Amino acid sequence: MLNGIMWLLVFQFVGELLARGLDLPVPGPVIGMLLLFIALQVRRPPEQAGVLRGSDRLLRHLQLLFVPPAVGVITYGAVLREDWLPITGGLLLSWLAGLAVTGLLVTLMLRLRNRGAGPVGEQPS
Repeated sequence: MLNGIMWLLVFQFVGELLARGLDLPVPGPVIGMLLLFIALQVRRPPEQAGVLRGSDRLLRHLQLLFVPPAVGVITYGAVLREDWLPITGGLLLSWLAGLAVTGLLVTLMLRLRNRGAGPVGEQPS
């Protein structure tokens, strides 16, 4: 398990180095997660691998990861009160964009899956 957590931290560190070193507008942990995904696709670990056990152990304590954002909301309460309209607008627009992209991706994936089966809803003969 310790080996798996170390893999997660190493990829997060590499992502952070790339983000800061190349001055990318994407957060380092996101880049690290993408690199870890690519590494796991290239070399699939066995079921007993430390990465899977370490990530499962971290998921059990996921609620602890919500503490820093909650402290941030409390700390910046005055800013949130002053700029509530643009913040709410940004949240709604990003939520709508995420919903639209998810819907488009689901539609695309269903079309790709049913490519050989004919139109959606028709049973192949």
